[in-house]
Amino acid sequence: MLARSRPKILTVLHQETSSPGRVGHMLIERGFDLDIRRPPLGDPLPDTLDGHAGAVVFGGPMSANDPEEFVRRETEWMRVPLKEKKPFLGICLGAQMLAKHLGGKVEGHGRGLVEIGWYPIEATGDGRQLLHWPDMVYQFHREGFTLPADATLLATADAYPNQAFRYGENAYGIQFHGELTQAMMHRWVVHGAHRFTLPGAQPGRDHLGGRLIWDMHLRRWLGEFLETIFGHAPVR
Repeated sequence: MLARSRPKILTVLHQETSSPGRVGHMLIERGFDLDIRRPPLGDPLPDTLDGHAGAVVFGGPMSANDPEEFVRRETEWMRVPLKEKKPFLGICLGAQMLAKHLGGKVEGHGRGLVEIGWYPIEATGDGRQLLHWPDMVYQFHREGFTLPADATLLATADAYPNQAFRYGENAYGIQFHGELTQAMMHRWVVHGAHRFTLPGAQPGRDHLGGRLIWDMHLRRWLGEFLETIFGHAPVR
């Protein structure tokens, strides 16, 4: 008997060694397969998501304001899930691209502050109606975004007020990272150590120590959040 195909989630990564991490694990556990594309390496993005159950666009070291052709192309591509009303999640760079596509601005903090480490967030009233949010989340960014018109703010913070938003019923953007496995965090701490001297950044030991305290709550939230956006793949 032929194995039945599982619905696919378009999974957009931005480096050769990037991984979808726990987001990928959790989507597979929910009955989906991952269709991984890396636009910086020349992978095309589909003209339609008719063959996909949704999409996730992850982060990366580049800026949504960079002049590279793939950045412009990927930002413009956001029209596809929005027009087709397919479930969509943008994480960090992915959220910034979504915000920029919707008319928001992507920019650094006015005083040069970054969020690199563990920082508190607070859910808005709309966010609390959606699900229970963690008190602390893991961040790794030097830019944030303004809230697009007609978007609903779901979570906020001090240095970068726009931490999570929903646009329409199916598109979500989050500034922070819930996808990191322990191995991924160790790699980020090693390869990103040169950023720990930036204003507001935390030393590497605090990244790893904070994980022992707060990651279990972030992991629980991530599972509930993905359930809210993508649900489970239908049994065929």
